[in-house]
Amino acid sequence: MSTSEPRRFPSELRVPAPEFAGEPLDLVFIEGLCAETVIGIHQSELHVPQPVRIDITLGTPRALACRTDRIGDTIDYSEVHAAVLGLLAGHRFRLLEALAEEIARRLLEDFGAHWVRVAAAKPGKFDDVDAVGVVIERRRVAEPRREASVLTLIGSGMVPGKDG
Repeated sequence: MSTSEPRRFPSELRVPAPEFAGEPLDLVFIEGLCAETVIGIHQSELHVPQPVRIDITLGTPRALACRTDRIGDTIDYSEVHAAVLGLLAGHRFRLLEALAEEIARRLLEDFGAHWVRVAAAKPGKFDDVDAVGVVIERRRVAEPRREASVLTLIGSGMVPGKDG
């Protein structure tokens, strides 16, 4: 494979997204984002940009955009693309694991994804392999639903059944 051809992750990494709270997820993805960044632990990697490849899959429960056809009702992959490129331009991470974790965190927090898979790789790191890297999956932690108890309502001055 020549260095100009895109390198692919194994197909077994492209498994379907899990359900989120029992609801199927719609997936938005960016495959093969290639950019240069400074990342690594060896002296030869600490000051010279090297190519990295990022594959991202974001899950959102039944995107409203399927019915409305409006970009505001889904995750805009052009905004995700710009955010990841911005991160690659200015991060200080040394490990792909830490970089992938930060990408996942931003996708969950800033873009409202419910589940993410991030693959980060260094293509051609060694002459005898296509790429080395890491794949992580993260999901949004569902906040426990809090229902007001009668005692909480009474304590706040609201008495159930009492006309105000």
